[in-house]
Amino acid sequence: MGITIGELVTRSSYQHDLLFRVAELNKDIAILHGAEMRLEVDAPLHDLVVAKRQDVERRKQKEKEKEEFSYRLFRQDYQLMKEKRMYQSTDGYLNNAKFFQLPAKVLHLDGDPMYLRKCISLYQRIGLQVHGVHLNEKEMPSEIGGLVERIGPDIIVITGHDAYSKNKGFKNDLRAYRHSKYFAEAVREARRKSSNLDQLVIFAGACQSHFESLIRAGANYASSPLRINIHALDPVYIAAKIAYTPFMESVSVWDALRNTMTGEKGMGGVETRGLLRTGLPYLEEDDDEEEE
Repeated sequence: MGITIGELVTRSSYQHDLLFRVAELNKDIAILHGAEMRLEVDAPLHDLVVAKRQDVERRKQKEKEKEEFSYRLFRQDYQLMKEKRMYQSTDGYLNNAKFFQLPAKVLHLDGDPMYLRKCISLYQRIGLQVHGVHLNEKEMPSEIGGLVERIGPDIIVITGHDAYSKNKGFKNDLRAYRHSKYFAEAVREARRKSSNLDQLVIFAGACQSHFESLIRAGANYASSPLRINIHALDPVYIAAKIAYTPFMESVSVWDALRNTMTGEKGMGGVETRGLLRTGLPYLEEDDDEEEE
């Protein structure tokens, strides 16, 4: 039986290291998207092996355990930040007035609809307001300006699939990357709407992306300094760390990367202010209040 679009496969030449989903077929070549990593590659059909159900389930279970561990780390970090905010807002627990918070709004552009759904699920689990848009990576530069004007985000995530090919050039040659050029152009278009790195926070990139060009274009955080693969959910944790840090505090790059699954080898950036604003007092609506 032949390989079909949507099937999960591995590559014999890479000792079946990663699980891929078949995205396109072109004669004897398949375009593959990583099932867990934001990687896009070409592969000859004769190199592909359809993954067995047991192998897929084993890989999924291993991946789920890794994701849950990262989520627990984030929750611990979140609880510490919450307790700190509570202490500051109540003047050391001396004032019992209730406070309110203005949450950050996230615009997430993703070249992969399945990854987008997975990320939105995590945003919701974390408690962040997100507007997710599936766009082909090549369409992102032309579409992002209108989206920024319409949605007015505080954080933008620009991601999808990418890959570096040494057959196309050296690592400093942007033409050797599958989608880094479009990610960088999208960042520049977003920066035309807001040039302040602390008012609009941008994460850009995917697996093996050209980190330097994305930072130069205006991203606060980007992938991938060592041109390694990044996990599909890592950009969400970057966004969450910034969103839940008070705006009077800055986030060190290490703190932003600490709860990700890839770490500093796969992502980097610049020191950035948090976006969370806390206010007083919180006024509850009184349903029994008499109408005037």
